[in-house]
Amino acid sequence: MAQNITADAAQAGAHAGTRYGGFGVLALLVAHCAGMVDLVALPVWVGTLIGDYHLDPQQAGLLATLFLAGAVASSVFLSPRLNRLQARLIAPAGFAVAAVAFAVTAAIDRYELTAGLHLAAGLAVGSSLSVTHGAIGRSLNPHRLFAIAGLSLGCFAVAFLGATPVLIAAKGGKALFDVFASVMAVAALMSAVAFPTTGSRDAGATRAESPLDRAVWFGMLGVACMGLTQAMVFAFVQRIGLDRGFGFSAVTGVLIALGLVNLIPAPLAGLLEARLPGVRVVQGGALAQAVIALTLTQSGTFAPYAAATAVFAAVMIFTHTFAFGILARLDRTGRAVAATPAMLMTGAAIGPILGGTLVKQFGYGSLGAAAVAIAAVAIVCFSRLAPGARLAGVSE
Repeated sequence: MAQNITADAAQAGAHAGTRYGGFGVLALLVAHCAGMVDLVALPVWVGTLIGDYHLDPQQAGLLATLFLAGAVASSVFLSPRLNRLQARLIAPAGFAVAAVAFAVTAAIDRYELTAGLHLAAGLAVGSSLSVTHGAIGRSLNPHRLFAIAGLSLGCFAVAFLGATPVLIAAKGGKALFDVFASVMAVAALMSAVAFPTTGSRDAGATRAESPLDRAVWFGMLGVACMGLTQAMVFAFVQRIGLDRGFGFSAVTGVLIALGLVNLIPAPLAGLLEARLPGVRVVQGGALAQAVIALTLTQSGTFAPYAAATAVFAAVMIFTHTFAFGILARLDRTGRAVAATPAMLMTGAAIGPILGGTLVKQFGYGSLGAAAVAIAAVAIVCFSRLAPGARLAGVSE
């Protein structure tokens, strides 16, 4: 293990960190927000498919799963090839394709075609997001830049969760996909104009890259487990509130509060990078996520539901910022963090359909029990990061 990490560190010498200009950073932030739209939009997304398109939870979950599965597939394919790709071409092209796919989705009302378009959009977004996270991972301080990206996502969440449910209520479910198309179009334009150049590697150096260390793979699996819990529970947050009679206004208010809370964890994680033990943070984050999920899904009264919902995504954002920083240091070639869409969305792709199936068969309470079981796996996986983190100079 030590030899692999040392070898990757040596190979990364030519590009141990790239300094990006202001517009380049802005393009990365916009691309991150567009590419991570599912982290913000899942409850509205699935809720709209159920409420406005009259799909059952399993059918609605499948559409979200197809989008996420497409993102996983493209990320798995592209991330090992990161240093041979033209990121400045892939990023805008992927977002442009996604914008078209969502625009067409807004114009049709046929399940089979909508399913195909969700898959196409996922493939496109996953490609753009992979090269975006690869570029962030090759910056001078990946943890800090990813924390800033998380803050940007929190700002985006406030705007999205504040405006989109109102638009959907006024114009119908197709407004959701119009919003998605607009977000992707803006990201495509910004990426085309200002996506940064990360430098290139010669073919010999690319071929010489050693395989990712086992600790890195366990860390990636732990993030995937948290992504699974996040998507499985978060996709049904809105429906849980509505079906338990809390009211549309109250549930929408909780989602807006969630967006405001999401402004806190990323900058906080950036400030605490050198003050908290990274491995313990990610283990504690997995545990906290399970406890909050259990509270959210078991509560029959509004106050515990609202409190748990408001902080649920924040735990994932805070924990993943630390996980991103650890993985970026364990693999300075950027390949591991370029697989961030695969890490998050492998779990997230399974989450909506798994959650929909559990809800359909056993009710909302089953989501909390599943979250506890998944958290146990994540904690074990993150424990395997400790030796590699020690060698890479990350606080345990």
